[in-house]
Amino acid sequence: MKLRIGFIGTGRYADKHQRILSQMEGVSVVAFCGRNKENVEQAASSWPDAKAYTNVVQMLDTCTLDAVYICVPPMGHGEIERHLVDRGIPFFVEKPLGIELTEDMELLRKQATDRRLITSVGYNWRYLDSVAKARELLLEGTMGMALGYFMSSFPQIAWWRRMNGSGGQFNEQTTHIVDLVRYLCGEVEELYAAFSKRRLHEIQEGMDIPDVGTVTLKLVNGMVATISNTCILPRGHHTGLDVYTTSGVVEIRMDSLKEIGRDRTVEYRNSSDPYILENAAFVHALRTGDTSRILSDYDDAFRTFEVTSAAHDSATEGRIIRLPSYTTKES
Repeated sequence: MKLRIGFIGTGRYADKHQRILSQMEGVSVVAFCGRNKENVEQAASSWPDAKAYTNVVQMLDTCTLDAVYICVPPMGHGEIERHLVDRGIPFFVEKPLGIELTEDMELLRKQATDRRLITSVGYNWRYLDSVAKARELLLEGTMGMALGYFMSSFPQIAWWRRMNGSGGQFNEQTTHIVDLVRYLCGEVEELYAAFSKRRLHEIQEGMDIPDVGTVTLKLVNGMVATISNTCILPRGHHTGLDVYTTSGVVEIRMDSLKEIGRDRTVEYRNSSDPYILENAAFVHALRTGDTSRILSDYDDAFRTFEVTSAAHDSATEGRIIRLPSYTTKES
């Protein structure tokens, strides 16, 4: 029996995920939903049995689905997830989970967790070979601090430049680095953020997000970390996380990992596609009920969202913010 999958959103990441699913046996995408009827119909044409919808409720009412992929911009989240949780339909959702933390989101997280609904969130860095190797290496010494970076150019996307569209760069892009800190180093206890608008708001129409920012984190286990980002550059420069330990430095990048010790430096190159791995983990869970291969579910990703939301509040209010208490994650 084939798994019947629906998609909400027809952008680049929806296309990436459904192309990966097309290479899996026993999986069929049977529904696409989006605002633009032409785009939805074009996406649906890639699958022989797929139907096109412009209304989420109509899609869910008329299609029997084993799972749904949610691939919409940050401002599009919330109501979609609510419909799926209420109906008990598993979902894979692209990060971030929204643009601001609300009581409705907290309730959604609790209900999805209490019902043991199968969920997965697209923190694809967790599936990198370099990150798996980093978890292994970081067992060898005592972690002291970490420095994270997302130093990039400006994405030419209309909703990205607005706080009510993306939630800002720290929420929309740098969330990957925040999530790495949590995954590799531990939970965040408190933070202080400083954001600024240096130039892009003067030259990019409708731009109201900060174009530079730095967030200092104190972790539950005593580690400290700093994560900086900018979108002011003419081209991308530096994205990743460096962890400093008593054994040396572990430098994590999207394509590799570098282990810098006392007497030698070793580089490990990524060979696996993290997008394939995260999709395979989700499909495996749908078929078997075994969620152990899913490295980020909605409950865990919500903690990353709490950090990025707190960073925005700290920068806006100019104060240190303490995070909800969680047990430090074991490496």
